[in-house]
Amino acid sequence: MSADDSKPQLDEPQIRARQQARAKVMALALAAFVILVFAISIVKMTGKG
Repeated sequence: MSADDSKPQLDEPQIRARQQARAKVMALALAAFVILVFAISIVKMTGKG
């Protein structure tokens, strides 16, 4: 028995759906990080932090 036989086969739509979900999560995480860095920069520039 080869190593490929032990893995369940997923159809193309399932793979694409997982990739899209992962991409959305990564995009949200990146956007949150950018907003956080921007907010920290603004607070430091105004001198209130």
